[in-house]
Amino acid sequence: MIKIAVIGAGAWGINHVKTFYKLGALGAVVEPDEALQRKLKNEYPNIPTYSNMDHVLTDKSIKGVVIATPVNTHFVLAKKALEAGKDVLVEKPFTLSSSEGEKLVKVAEKRNLILMVGHLLLYQPAIQFIKNYIKRGKLGEVKSIHQQRTKLGKVRSFENVLWSFAVHDIAVILYLFEKHPQVITSKSQSILQEDIADDVYLHLGFSNNLSVNMHISWYYPEDIRKMIIVGREGMLVYNEHDQSVILHRKTVSDDLENIDKGKKVLFIGDSNPLKLECNHFLSCISNRSNPLSDGQNGVEVIQLLEKTHQEIRQQNNRFRLLGN
Repeated sequence: MIKIAVIGAGAWGINHVKTFYKLGALGAVVEPDEALQRKLKNEYPNIPTYSNMDHVLTDKSIKGVVIATPVNTHFVLAKKALEAGKDVLVEKPFTLSSSEGEKLVKVAEKRNLILMVGHLLLYQPAIQFIKNYIKRGKLGEVKSIHQQRTKLGKVRSFENVLWSFAVHDIAVILYLFEKHPQVITSKSQSILQEDIADDVYLHLGFSNNLSVNMHISWYYPEDIRKMIIVGREGMLVYNEHDQSVILHRKTVSDDLENIDKGKKVLFIGDSNPLKLECNHFLSCISNRSNPLSDGQNGVEVIQLLEKTHQEIRQQNNRFRLLGN
């Protein structure tokens, strides 16, 4: 059985620990926090727990490494693991810059290693269903997408809400439509910390007049994770919480009359996407196959985040000039 080491057993990393353990693939855990170490040793007494990566990098029984640490450490840790000959899964956001991501891709390619990014939503069966549904032309030409990812969430001091939350939705958009936006505009508000956006409205304009509008916030009263896809022949509503995909048979005729033929539940998901993602990583290691969310996919998402971040900074500078 392939053995995986999980680097970082914090709020999200512990889920990787639990999942790979249940899959019988957990080989080691690296966690510098002493309190977490004690907890890990109590819960997983047969699994080696270390305070740094040194043992993992030299352990030939460990074939793959999961990096689930703060994003500002991703590049250094992933590079070390790749240079030690380990296949690597890096949690999102992949890196803090596309140049760092590109360097990791080159290292992996040079050494023929697997480099995967934890774009979890791509492994949701509901997203797979939606992609196939659109591809078969069931909605007609897709005209607009409205995405909302809001809640009172974990506020970061070194990344804004866009980097923390919007990675999921950007990864999904690039996957569903396999194209890049030609227009990027945004409006943001830094409520809690200067120059750290807490609330962002993002617009992406694609070819064929496809418009994507996102609202991303970690300072919001309701936990909403929803995507609405408006096509010429109907509308899909995807609710991430219950993994439901509902078709609204609504459209407007050529003579501008409303048509409403009711709604229908097309899909209800009941799978564990993290388990599917972890199994995919193991399969890629075993078969030496390219992951669905590979390093290049990670770079493309980061490039779009960079462009959006730059647009936000320019907008903030314009506001400061107006204030003066």
